Amino acid sequence: MRYLLLVSHGTMAPGIKSVIEMLLGPHDNLIAYSMEDGVGADAFVAGLKEALAPIGADDSVVVLGDIIGGSPLTNTLNVLSEKGLLPKTIAFGGVNLPMTISALMAIEDGLDDEALKAQVQSEGKEGIREVVLDLGDDEDEEDL
Repeated sequence: MRYLLLVSHGTMAPGIKSVIEMLLGPHDNLIAYSMEDGVGADAFVAGLKEALAPIGADDSVVVLGDIIGGSPLTNTLNVLSEKGLLPKTIAFGGVNLPMTISALMAIEDGLDDEALKAQVQSEGKEGIREVVLDLGDDEDEEDL
């Protein structure tokens, strides 16, 4: 099975998972784990190992983390390495909701690694745009 793993500081990862389940329903291959305030790296790693228990040697993982170089993502990659899963892992930083939806859909569609990477990165970037409002001309105002 290919898993989608969300990791973050605070409650971002579980929050994104909650939204995904609200929009798309529950998914057995979706795991979220976060480093909450006041939790050290050792406690995070211990809990993460429990959260990753369903992932076996024949599985693969797509990891979406909040910050590249942040403790949740780097510790997650270390744990996946210890489990021998790093060669079957694709990892991204800068997670947002559109890229998470895209990753889940790519996994469900069985896209190969390169197509999955391209789709996730494209959706992640496209999901970040300024919202430009057309306020129109207010022709009713009198010129002073």
